[in-house]
Amino acid sequence: MENKNLPAIVVRGIVPIPNNDFRTEIGRSISFKALDESENSFGNYILILIQKNPLIENPTPADIEEYGVLAKTTMKLKLPNGNLKAKFNIVSRIKVKDYFLTSPFFVAEYEEAETISGDVDEEMTLVRMVMNDVITNQNLVLNNAQEIVRTVQSGLTTEKLVDTVVFGLKGNEQDKYKYIKELKLNQRLKLVLEDIAKQKMVSELEQHINEEVKRSIDESQKEYYLREKMRAIQNELGDKARKEDEVDELRDKILKAKMPKEIEEKALQELARYSSTPPAMAESGIIKTYLDFLVALPWKKSSKDSNDLNKVQEKLDKNHYGLSTVKDRIIEYLAVKIKTRRNPQTILCLVGPPGVGKTSLAISIADALGRKFVKQSLGGVRDESEIRGHRRTYIGALPGRILNGMKAAGTVNPVFLLDEIDKMSSDYKGDPASAMLEVLDPEQNAKFSDHYLEENYDLSQVLFITTANYLENIPAPLRDRMEIVELSSYTEYEKFNIGINHLIPKQLKAHGITDKEFSITNDTLYYIIRHYTREAGVRELNRFIGTLIRKGIKEILMDKKTTIDVNMENVEHYIGKPRFSHNLADVTDQIGVATGLAYTQFGGDTLSIEVTFFKGKGALSLTGKLGDVMKESAITALSYVKSNAEKFGVDPQFFDTHDIHVHVPEGATPKDGPSAGITITTAILSAVSNKKIRKDVGMTGEMTLRGYVLPIGGLREKSIAAHRSGLKTIIIPKENEKDIEDIPVEVKDAIKIIPVSNISEVFEIAFL
Repeated sequence: MENKNLPAIVVRGIVPIPNNDFRTEIGRSISFKALDESENSFGNYILILIQKNPLIENPTPADIEEYGVLAKTTMKLKLPNGNLKAKFNIVSRIKVKDYFLTSPFFVAEYEEAETISGDVDEEMTLVRMVMNDVITNQNLVLNNAQEIVRTVQSGLTTEKLVDTVVFGLKGNEQDKYKYIKELKLNQRLKLVLEDIAKQKMVSELEQHINEEVKRSIDESQKEYYLREKMRAIQNELGDKARKEDEVDELRDKILKAKMPKEIEEKALQELARYSSTPPAMAESGIIKTYLDFLVALPWKKSSKDSNDLNKVQEKLDKNHYGLSTVKDRIIEYLAVKIKTRRNPQTILCLVGPPGVGKTSLAISIADALGRKFVKQSLGGVRDESEIRGHRRTYIGALPGRILNGMKAAGTVNPVFLLDEIDKMSSDYKGDPASAMLEVLDPEQNAKFSDHYLEENYDLSQVLFITTANYLENIPAPLRDRMEIVELSSYTEYEKFNIGINHLIPKQLKAHGITDKEFSITNDTLYYIIRHYTREAGVRELNRFIGTLIRKGIKEILMDKKTTIDVNMENVEHYIGKPRFSHNLADVTDQIGVATGLAYTQFGGDTLSIEVTFFKGKGALSLTGKLGDVMKESAITALSYVKSNAEKFGVDPQFFDTHDIHVHVPEGATPKDGPSAGITITTAILSAVSNKKIRKDVGMTGEMTLRGYVLPIGGLREKSIAAHRSGLKTIIIPKENEKDIEDIPVEVKDAIKIIPVSNISEVFEIAFL
């Protein structure tokens, strides 16, 4: 060890003793970094220094004792709480000369502090006295007495004997620093004799206290006797922190919490354990945390629901535009509750794309019902114990998210939002989705079992609401326990109204500006919706409104303007060029070009499908980055046209001498889905029969080889896209007639919707 500069860690409340192993828990980042540097550059050698005041969180050199020890790290173990359990072999005492570094960790310049031997006769006499006192009073003065005595009797050098006895001495650990800084061996022996004498005196004092307490208390009052004994000890030692008062306070809280009888009995048993456990033991803190959690959980307290359905309807309408189906479901829920005077066993699951208001709707439901609201996000949860909690046998055990949410709510009947339930995953630690089954099953959640609580907890009065982006990602058993309420994407008209009635007022308030200083025309807001956002919800629209207001405020302050009026002429000045353009209907009728209707994560859109042919050998080419489903639709479409060629006036030999090319523009955008069959078939037949397709007709639907038209999804969004693109007629599958009522009134009034069951009907409508 030639190098006299080493990384150092600073410990508090404990003193490392040479010639003994030293174990401690590392939690501070400067200590982590020092250990890493020691391992990487100094062969695991490190200095262990002692903090003067253990309460200081970030010590400076002035807060550290002058003497410490040189040690070698022999073991490191990562704990569940993120800390490190480390074991060191103490090599020697050292004296710090200076600090080479104090950040990002301590590096100290030191010199080894050699032990100074004194008069040999005096040393031998002191050794005999220490040995005699240790053996005579071992149980009074030593921790782990038998092992220490065996060690000192095994023939150690004087220095090792002193260090071994000091390591096992009872008393305040911080006081043992004197043995580190004392270099004279004989003086250390005298200090040991003094400490043994003090410990003996403490033991005699305890006996005196015992006798005094016994005289003042009846023998039959055992529990009271134990508490009085504890109080007498605290008084004698000058300890003002009365644990007994804390126990009495906890007992009152437990009795006032109105827990179920079996849980109350368990809590009182744990309280008895806590009162008899020394505060220095880790078990004491674990029990206290558990009792505090039991007391904080709601057992009987509930909030009173609003029974005025009209007021609930008014609040929902005020906070949310549209969403009539969801609002009706909430009103139905409350109506059943009022009628039956108990909670309906219903779990609502709001499913829809991002930004359509699922979370804010849950908040509004809680507000309308007058209940507490609590939210737990399940995105990324992989461990079952996140739901059920950890067993208390583990260090750092915690209750699960469900009971933590109940604790935060403070009532037994909150609105509990389980957000992003479709984003849970599973690994070797268990399947959290399976744990959620008990939470969301009305037949089971009255006796929900949390591993940390170790007793059943009643969740039957909770109104659980879950949210998800994709219904398919929710496990089937979990989906079966919920009532699915789908929130589709907003129409342009709905986005406009949400912007006018909700987003703009909220952004004006957030930015400290009034509607007299800032305004935006209706046409401009529609323009932003169409050309600057492409989304199902309104988050991006909200951001653009915020951007407009911020730029307006900047001009008010810098250019001394009094008002900002955003219109079609200056909107690009504030937020730049348009980002998106929507497909528009063709200007003229064309051959081999059919307009399909598509459903994307941003809502609906139109999709042109182009077909051409040329001399060849009957091959089919597909371009436009099509998915497997659309490729199969194209093959099916061509097969149908080939098999019915004569029926449609096409020479069957035509397909043997010509290649067919089907292309869907915007080739960089992936496209797939089971709704392009009739569109591709119409485009192919138009190309090979030289018939023009009406420019104002759009269509959606899958097709079988026999020409039957199959139902599709997303009709509402597709019809909105058709209206936006200027189409006058849309062709839909016959089985989707029931979905026409979901289409907005302004769209239904503007376009003609024709249901068909066979591809022949499509040809009659689409071809001129």
